[in-house]
Amino acid sequence: MDRPNVCRSLDLGSGIGSVGLYLLGLVGREDMELVGLEAQEVSHKLAVRTVARNGLAHRVTMLHGDLRDPDAIPNHEKFELITGSPPYMPIGKGVMSPHPQRAHCRMELRGSIFDYSEAARRWAAPGARFVFVMSARDDRTEQGPAAAGWTVLERMDVVFREGETPMIAVLTCALNEDGPHPPRREEQLTIRMKTGRMSPEYRALRQQFGFYVDE
Repeated sequence: MDRPNVCRSLDLGSGIGSVGLYLLGLVGREDMELVGLEAQEVSHKLAVRTVARNGLAHRVTMLHGDLRDPDAIPNHEKFELITGSPPYMPIGKGVMSPHPQRAHCRMELRGSIFDYSEAARRWAAPGARFVFVMSARDDRTEQGPAAAGWTVLERMDVVFREGETPMIAVLTCALNEDGPHPPRREEQLTIRMKTGRMSPEYRALRQQFGFYVDE
C-alpha cells in the first residue's frame, strides 16, 4: 500500500481528529495542511484542543460545521485528498445509542455516503482522491460515490477473521472527468487467522504504518 503524497487534505466528519492527524503524520510532509470538518460541538472542541496541545495550529484547521452545507468551508477551498468514515446505518434500521458521539458515528443523523460523496466532490481539486471506509455489505457503498461522479479505483474488503464475510471496505475514488482511469483493483485484507493470530499481511501493514506488533 502506497503512502499518499499530498499538500492539502480534508477529513469529512472528522470527529476528534484521529484519522486526519494520523494521516498528517503518515504523509510526513512539513508543508502538508489538514482541514477537518465536524458537526458535533463536543467532538470539534476535543479536536481543537488536541491540535493546540500538539503545536499543529499552523498546519491544521478544525472547522465546526455540517458537510451538507456548501458554505461550511470558507472560500470554497479545494483539496487533493478527501477522507471520511460515513455512518452506515439508516435511521430506523438499528438501535440508537444514548451517547451522542456514538449515535452520530453509526446512525445517518447528518447524512449518508451519498452526502459524503457529494461533499467530497464539491471540495475536490482536479486529480483529487476520495478515500472512505464503509460497510462491505451495503450496496450504497458503491452507489454513493457513483451518484456524485466518482470512479472507484481500488476497493479493499476487510475480513476480521479468516473464513468470515467481509464487514467493511476501504474505497479509493477519482473524479470521472479525470479519466481515463486504470483498471479497477480489488483486494481483501484478513485481520486474524482462524487461530486468532494476526495474518501475515495485517502484521506487515501495521509495521508499515508504524503500529506496534506484539506477536
